[in-house]
Amino acid sequence: MNQSLYRNIAIIAHIDHGKTTLLDALLRQSNLFRDNEFVAERMMDSYDQEKERGITIFAKHTSIPYQGFKINVIDTPGHSDFSGEVERVLGMVSSVLLLVDAQDGPMPQTRFVLSKALKMGLRPLVVINKIDRPHADPFKALNETFDLFVELGANEEQLEFKYCFASGLSGFAIRNLEDPRVDMVPLFELIIHNVTPPQDDPAAPFLMQAMTVDYDQFVGRQATGRILGGKVAKGQKVAWVTQGGVKTTGNIVRIEGYSGIKKIEMEEAFAGDIVSLSGFPEVMLGDTLCDPEHVVTLPAIRIDEPTLSINIMINSGPLAGKDGKNITFGKLKERLLKEKRANISLKIEESSNQQEAMTVYGRGELQLGVLLEAMRREGMEMTISKPQVIIKVIEGQKCEPIEKAYIEVPEEFSGAVIEELSRRKGEMQHFHTNDNKITSMEFLIPTRGIMGYRNDFLTATRGLGIITSLFDSFQPIKGAIVQRTKGVLIANNTGKATTYAIGMLQKRGILFVSPGDEIYEGLVVGENSRDNDMEVNITRPKQLTNVRASGTDEAVMVVPAKKFTLEQAIVYIDEDELIEITPKVIRIRKKELKSVNRKKTSSQSDDDE
Repeated sequence: MNQSLYRNIAIIAHIDHGKTTLLDALLRQSNLFRDNEFVAERMMDSYDQEKERGITIFAKHTSIPYQGFKINVIDTPGHSDFSGEVERVLGMVSSVLLLVDAQDGPMPQTRFVLSKALKMGLRPLVVINKIDRPHADPFKALNETFDLFVELGANEEQLEFKYCFASGLSGFAIRNLEDPRVDMVPLFELIIHNVTPPQDDPAAPFLMQAMTVDYDQFVGRQATGRILGGKVAKGQKVAWVTQGGVKTTGNIVRIEGYSGIKKIEMEEAFAGDIVSLSGFPEVMLGDTLCDPEHVVTLPAIRIDEPTLSINIMINSGPLAGKDGKNITFGKLKERLLKEKRANISLKIEESSNQQEAMTVYGRGELQLGVLLEAMRREGMEMTISKPQVIIKVIEGQKCEPIEKAYIEVPEEFSGAVIEELSRRKGEMQHFHTNDNKITSMEFLIPTRGIMGYRNDFLTATRGLGIITSLFDSFQPIKGAIVQRTKGVLIANNTGKATTYAIGMLQKRGILFVSPGDEIYEGLVVGENSRDNDMEVNITRPKQLTNVRASGTDEAVMVVPAKKFTLEQAIVYIDEDELIEITPKVIRIRKKELKSVNRKKTSSQSDDDE
């Protein structure tokens, strides 16, 4: 294929600004599918958790044909926990499509990914998306995007970016707001005429760097990247050079490209194309694949360091093995080592301070939650500890990760947010209230301080606030931060929760269990309304007597139990608690029952009721 017909681009945007939906429209209008072929919505979100959560988790590659051109497109995640995916793929493309919501304008994650693209010298194309929403203001969003380019230090060429307006959901793009809203052709034309074809030399010796790594159970790791020179054919002898300079020679077993969303096997591939190569099962991110006669070691790819770690252990609770089929440490370790081979944005190793435990290092609770959710769906049971921030020693001083939090709230809620973030050791960097009484704030705050605050934030702002945080730097430890201000209710016996006991205990706080749930001693069954932990008897039945009561008993009105998602449980638990995860339930329990601070005995509590 003629290299001048390649166009390599990545789509970047803040979460929920419509990347995947816009890509759906481009794929549908590229004549890839038969007229009667069923095409799912958000077809690039192939992972089941992506479909359920409505977000992109893993960067994915597709190829769209248009009038003889081959447009390689990489759909990137919009959530900051998966920012490592975005940084890596930018090295494979010639330009980026920056999507901006016509109502929201540029958001914090937009700032992050755009700054990376600008520093790499890419010239973004801007798409103002969702212009058909009721409160959309396309020109305001465009002006704010230009201001963001200026703020991020864009050069003159980058400031003269080309743009169009679009609605991925309705399937149209237009260059001017007065144009007829027909199809995506204006966006296709924008890409073809403004994205530079790859400048890689097809006559040079073969050269490629592994920018992302997939895993196939038959051929091991697959290195994906843009061919920087020459061509590669199936069976060709290639040198694999690690980041440490170790050279190994082997043969290419498989070459895969894309046609739409389908992977296709290829006999050969040429400079400028983006492909996946198999044949080196231990290849790592940043390793070089090259001609054995012309060995090159390309510069290392920097991956952002993890900021959180959790210990994952076997389920040692009394109910272990009732839901799952994989409950041994051997199975747990095997599954996590498999994840380590495929997902290089996570660091996974055996725990250094605990027997039969694996330590997983990640970027945030969502990234860790996605892994744990995948494992429980595979039939695994486990317990996990409270996440710990990673402490680094810099110039002899202990430092912790600091995040920059971007917040937008209605003006009347700003005082409560400032007070709470200050209590959590946050330092305000920016404060502005616009004409619509919306206050924008920026805080530098320890990761410890922002963990667990998002749910409280939504409650404090009645769901009207927006909060996003990005890793900023490591700074000296800021001191003690009080996170959970309320104690918990802990079961002091084993059995099944009864309606009678739950009805009696509801006034004590918020309960996490429903009538009929299995209970064991040490299980956290609710949140106390006060700041101390308290043992309770939640399996207590109503005592029957032969004394006739005057009147009728009142029916017990049971408030629905609070059920945690994995991410919520991860940030909720305290140091002396564990999360028990099975395919069916998520429980919180104490590490040791004797650690409970007993303010009242269980018998006293029952007598009080």
